[in-house]
Amino acid sequence: MLVKLLKGLAIIVVVAAIAVLMGVMIPRPWRQPPAETTSATYRILVLSNPIHTDFAIPATPGIRERFGFLADAGLDLGNPDVGYIIFGWGGRAFYTETPTWADLKPMPVLKSLTLDSAVMHVQLAGDIPLDHPDVTPMDVSVAGFARLSDYIASSFTGGTEEAVPLGFSYGQGDAFFEGQGYFNALVGCNTWTAAGLRNAGIATGAWTPLPWLLRISLKLHNPPQALVPGGK
Repeated sequence: MLVKLLKGLAIIVVVAAIAVLMGVMIPRPWRQPPAETTSATYRILVLSNPIHTDFAIPATPGIRERFGFLADAGLDLGNPDVGYIIFGWGGRAFYTETPTWADLKPMPVLKSLTLDSAVMHVQLAGDIPLDHPDVTPMDVSVAGFARLSDYIASSFTGGTEEAVPLGFSYGQGDAFFEGQGYFNALVGCNTWTAAGLRNAGIATGAWTPLPWLLRISLKLHNPPQALVPGGK
């Protein structure tokens, strides 16, 4: 009985390892999109911790206007010191109940491994050090930046016109909103980030459920200059 159990576990580990390897090695999209007709770019950042990724996008006048509903949720969107707006998508229980690792509880973890309703988390930030190991800067075209903005906006329940605030935050500089879709560990925050990058014209691996897998796939499937800081 024990031998059968160990064999079963070994098979599961091997299958999982193959799935992870294929998820990183197989690119999405299959073919690189045609080059944009303009050389103008915007710098976006992917922020990582051991299990989660966020987008940090420049707080341009157009972005401040488009996401103006954030001010209604108490965020100081008009502050000239705001350089980036950070957007993250995740599971409601884990995201709202685990502001730090010290707050980790069994139930949010269980929901993240099964199925949980989604939320959007938004933070305002000033300067973000581009040389920090948890920051991946990259340049996207003007059209790619617009598509990424559309993608982020569509991740809010009700979009930017009728976004639904939860009335909850970690502090004064952030806010939570109802998010579109459902979260689980296999199709979670990092696959949401990867999909946003593909909308922006950046290739990723086919399935990247962890931040480090996403970072590896970015290096594999994009020219080196795509990950070099620059742009507006």
